[in-house]
Amino acid sequence: MRTVLKYLTRTALVLIVLLVLVGLWKREQITRLLAVNSLFSEEKIVGNFSNMESAFLTRSMTRGSAPVTPLPEGTHWVLDEAVNTWIKDRAVTGLVVLKDGLLRHESYYLGTAPEDRRISWSMAKSYLSALVGIVLEQGAIASLDDPVVQYAPELKGSAYDGASIRNVLNMASGVVFNEDYLDFNSDINRMGRVLALGQSMDQFAAGLQDSFAPAGETWQYVSIDTHVIGMIVRGATGRSIPDLLQEHVIAPMGLEADPYYLTDGYGVAFVLGGLNLTTRDYARFGEMFRQDGMWNGQQIVPADWVTASTRPSAPTTAGNEQYGYQWWMAPDATEGEYYARGIYGQYIYIDKARGVVITLNSADRGFRSDGVNEGNIDMFRHIAASL
Repeated sequence: MRTVLKYLTRTALVLIVLLVLVGLWKREQITRLLAVNSLFSEEKIVGNFSNMESAFLTRSMTRGSAPVTPLPEGTHWVLDEAVNTWIKDRAVTGLVVLKDGLLRHESYYLGTAPEDRRISWSMAKSYLSALVGIVLEQGAIASLDDPVVQYAPELKGSAYDGASIRNVLNMASGVVFNEDYLDFNSDINRMGRVLALGQSMDQFAAGLQDSFAPAGETWQYVSIDTHVIGMIVRGATGRSIPDLLQEHVIAPMGLEADPYYLTDGYGVAFVLGGLNLTTRDYARFGEMFRQDGMWNGQQIVPADWVTASTRPSAPTTAGNEQYGYQWWMAPDATEGEYYARGIYGQYIYIDKARGVVITLNSADRGFRSDGVNEGNIDMFRHIAASL
């Protein structure tokens, strides 16, 4: 008996040592995974959204050497009671309002500050769309009707084999992908764990095998489609998305802070939602689009791409939100009214007819509730009409 106990004790000690060694070896991955699992918790969400570099691998970009492009101040617009109530109800952290290029309002909440570089979530999709327009004009991509696998051959044999670039821009790939953030085992949450554990997003995309409809036939919001767009741009140019975005969009715009992307373990940018900027710098991007891609006398994004990408073109259902090339439009949108949107209440809203750009950052845990998005658009319209 004494021999058996001695053996079990030694075995237990060996197992403990092995567990400690594995814990040390995988400490960074385990720390990131734990951070991801509590990313949206009520007590941490606000701080997390302004400090994403503490939870994920990242890739920095430089704002460049150009002077910061000012946002000239106009007449200060005072929040009314309805807006104040909305800000509280929707856990707003940053609000910037421009009218005809003039800064009419800027405010920050829940302990955040103007200098915070806030997570874009899916607003990043609209930045990648802008880059596609630039690369297309440069000729690196010949046509939006080219097949995805022409530029991303690693997707041959996957559910994306047969889809065109236009299909994925429109979120009409037909690829099965569960986007339920509240389901631990959903594809979107599995993808988050891929990111946290430093695994490969490209391999994740290539591993998707199932389709629910032929490509181009049906619209369904599938975030991994945007990662595939990133694969296409990288394949067409031989360059990374951060390098391309920095050269063609970030550096010429005179932003005030160095942006950064979340990345996977291979340094590949999380292009579908991993961009981090200040609220003012998001507003600068929106103002550039309001000016048809022009900024400081320089054409940043081709004007015809601004027009094409921000008009309904996806096979969405009549009466519902409309979709272009990674931009949204309300079902009753007026000409030139569109927005970038990210989970938990991130928006760049543009109303060209009124000359208005509204940028919103939030930590809204109720963002999926019925009517919340519609209520946000109504509030943007209310603000635009009152300027």
